[in-house]
Amino acid sequence: MATSNKNLSSGKPTNLTNSETFRIGIVVSEWNEEVTEALYSGAVSTLLQAGVIKDNIERKDVPGSFELPLGAQWLASRTDIDAVICIGCIIQGETKHFDFICEACAHGITEVGLKFNKPVAFGVLTTDNMKQAMDRAGGKFGNKGDEAASTILKMLNF
Repeated sequence: MATSNKNLSSGKPTNLTNSETFRIGIVVSEWNEEVTEALYSGAVSTLLQAGVIKDNIERKDVPGSFELPLGAQWLASRTDIDAVICIGCIIQGETKHFDFICEACAHGITEVGLKFNKPVAFGVLTTDNMKQAMDRAGGKFGNKGDEAASTILKMLNF
């Protein structure tokens, strides 16, 4: 969990090689769009700062976070995509629906990376409320889209 003392957004990847050749797919959930757009912007900004060419970043939208694993799988199955970033936001409601969506999303995204042997980042917020989400989408706890992009870049340079 991010805290004001543990904010990974401030550390950009260093010692990257061949960033300009990376082709990155980003799957973005349309649900909680205010949050996911901020996360997406953070991810793209980090990729561009690291030298990834704008035309090598491909965005695909899905209805919600539950659909992120399938969208990621479709992108990861392509030979012209090196890695995938999944961007979503799941906010706790009054029912257990939150738990099922979070578990399915996390498990599915993990499976895609293992199935295709490609980095697939979990840029999905799982928060209690909108304030917590906004704090992690460019607020006081940084931008988790930024961190997902940093993770992908580090894994591509593994």
